[in-house]
Amino acid sequence: MDILQTFSLLLDYAEKQEYSDVHIHTWHFPLIRNNSWDIITLQEVPSENDEDIILSQMEESHVIEIIKHLLGQGWFEKYDHAWEIDSSYSHTIRSRYRINCYKDSNGHSVAMRAIPHNIPTLESLGLWEQVKSMCRKSKGLILVTWPTWSWKSTNIAAMIDYINTNFKKHIITIEDPIEFVFKSKLSLINQREVWIHTGSFASAIKSSLREDPDVIMLWEMRDPETIKAAITLAETWHLVLSTLHTNDTVQSIDRVIDVFPSGQQEQIRMQMAMSLVWVIAQRLVPKLEEDARIPAREILLSNDAVRNLIISGKTHQLYSVIEIGQKQGMILMDSYLIALYKKWLISKDILEVYVRDKENIEILQ
Repeated sequence: MDILQTFSLLLDYAEKQEYSDVHIHTWHFPLIRNNSWDIITLQEVPSENDEDIILSQMEESHVIEIIKHLLGQGWFEKYDHAWEIDSSYSHTIRSRYRINCYKDSNGHSVAMRAIPHNIPTLESLGLWEQVKSMCRKSKGLILVTWPTWSWKSTNIAAMIDYINTNFKKHIITIEDPIEFVFKSKLSLINQREVWIHTGSFASAIKSSLREDPDVIMLWEMRDPETIKAAITLAETWHLVLSTLHTNDTVQSIDRVIDVFPSGQQEQIRMQMAMSLVWVIAQRLVPKLEEDARIPAREILLSNDAVRNLIISGKTHQLYSVIEIGQKQGMILMDSYLIALYKKWLISKDILEVYVRDKENIEILQ
């Protein structure tokens, strides 16, 4: 059995077991991230005739062959020049991955993140009616934040699918790479991938203004040019959904502002204050006595107090606004974690690990 046949069986097994990640490294056995979020080495996988296929450590030539298969010749040439590349790969009709190929000290490596075939609903993600009201808005900026492995793109996809299912809008997504694949329902959806359908985020955003959009999804606000364009779009009667790699809702606002030179920050504060609709920071934490994880969330909604604090540069006071704004639907991450603990969904040890303010939480006394 050649290496690509073995690799295909590996992906079949990962799909069947619903593993989130597959890792291929030179001079390593294949690895997966299991449902407990641990990285596990695989030395064998079952085949169709119930006989185990024995895996071996990947030679560099094997990894290169897999990368060529995943990327195709054209993209492999780009990878061979840059030594790192993002892309996507469809293994079967129901199995799709976001992939990153990169070179390291041992040779070549591949990290593959499974993308769910079915787009989750807002209800299945525990995103309540408040989120639906945000998706009904005709303009503004919605941010979903947290580091990797927190379902940011899944949440965004559920919002896009809700709009697509319920409203007659024109939705444009600008991604790197395309992850969830949408089909137009009540809305018209155009999905554009950077380097395949457009030369850059900035050029795609600029072009989108001439494409009659109502909703624009940006894969990530990663540089001043993209951030500035996203805020401008949100000000000019477009609903913009995007992601950031930050640790909480307040840090997200600070990150957007701090990326600009000091001479531009006052203007950005004003624009951010006027365009921001909603920020959700989410992380996945281990569930109690289950081989699974559950989302914990922090939510910031824009109101007069939030806008005033952003404009005045007093964003550190936003935590207090979130704390007293629970009736409006805001919540601090610590409060959300305590609620999960009181419902016996997470353990006390997990609560103690993830809370921000350990000294002042009554449940820990």
